Amino acid sequence: MIKIYKKTAIILTLIILFGTLLTSKDNNLPSVKIKDINGNTIDTKTLNNDGKPFVIMFWATWCKPCLIEMKAVHENYEDWQNEYGIKIYAVSIDDSRNSHKVAPFAKGRGWKFNILIDENQDFKRAMNVNNPPHTFIIDSKGNIAWQHNGYAPGDEDEMIKQYKKLIK
Repeated sequence: MIKIYKKTAIILTLIILFGTLLTSKDNNLPSVKIKDINGNTIDTKTLNNDGKPFVIMFWATWCKPCLIEMKAVHENYEDWQNEYGIKIYAVSIDDSRNSHKVAPFAKGRGWKFNILIDENQDFKRAMNVNNPPHTFIIDSKGNIAWQHNGYAPGDEDEMIKQYKKLIK
């Protein structure tokens, strides 16, 4: 009977240890090379907002919820910049067949975000994004402070609420 308890205790300890290792992932922004809409290579580790938090939004030209979210954020972006100093990096995950459409697509909508293109989806994988839209707030130290997957009307209000918590 004591052997069974010892084995059970050892197994439970191993399960807890293994579970802790799996869930304690690095919360820092990864270093991945992607392009801006002008074709310049950017290291994602260097994304910043002059010491303030910033937002990364993964999207695609073919993603309807992404476009609804981007429109809602765009409508507020100038006010948010003036009030809170927010900076948004909108990362397109359109592949190499469609990535040439991203710049005219964004410019045609008047988006003032920093548009980046992750056509190989390396940054998407590094950030553990499964489906767009997926939004992250990165704190002033480069750590993921908040994230949200999907979009429903009003989600942009929650995003800015979380952002404001970080700048206080």
